[in-house]
Order: sequence, then structure tokens, then C-alpha cells
Amino acid sequence: MIPDTRRPRQTRRRLVMQLSWTALILLLAAGAIAWFWQDSLAVRERANAAAQEACQRLGLQLLDGTVAFARLALTREGGWVKLRRTYVFDYTSQSMADGMERRQGFVLMTADRVETVGYQRPG
Repeated sequence: MIPDTRRPRQTRRRLVMQLSWTALILLLAAGAIAWFWQDSLAVRERANAAAQEACQRLGLQLLDGTVAFARLALTREGGWVKLRRTYVFDYTSQSMADGMERRQGFVLMTADRVETVGYQRPG
């Protein structure tokens, strides 16, 4: 009697197919993470430039020279779902009359666009 060898081949094909799908899913996940990381770095650079420009325009001093990530949310804009990131930064007025008090501001970014730059009110 000749042994039936078809069954192990089918099992091997299923295993190869499962490995292929697993590899594809892992590759897509790694690509999505890499895209998110790269996009976040670019958006952070834009937020940092917006904070520096706004502080310079108002005669404020940006402390620490950078913004820090604070929040990530999803928002709808024009029928599309977009990422909304909030970055915070510390600043002080350059006048001695203000007492050089450290205050916090924020930059709200929707996708890669600066939405708002806000400041903490004195007092």
C-alpha cells in the first residue's frame, strides 16, 4: 500500500499561508509605527517653530528652547479623521517688572497644521 502524502502537503501549505499572513500583518504594523514616528517628529518641529515665532512676536522668552508632547486625540475635519496633537512649552516675559515668572503655553496641531498657540494668563 502506498502512503497518502497529500495531507502533509496541505498542512504545510496552510502553515506557509499562515506565516505569510502573520509576516504581512507584522510588516504593515511596523510600517504604520515608522510612519507615525516620522510624522510625529515633523509635526513637533512645526510646533516648536510656531512656539518660537509666537514668543518672539510677543516679546516673550521661550524657555528650554523646545516644546513637549502633551496629548494626542482624533478629530473630524472636512469629513476626514485627523490626528490632533497638543504640545506645551514654558516661557517668561523678558521684562523685569513681571518678575521673570515661568508660565506655560501650548501649541495645538491638527494633522501638520498649526491650529492655535495659547498662553497662560498672568496672575
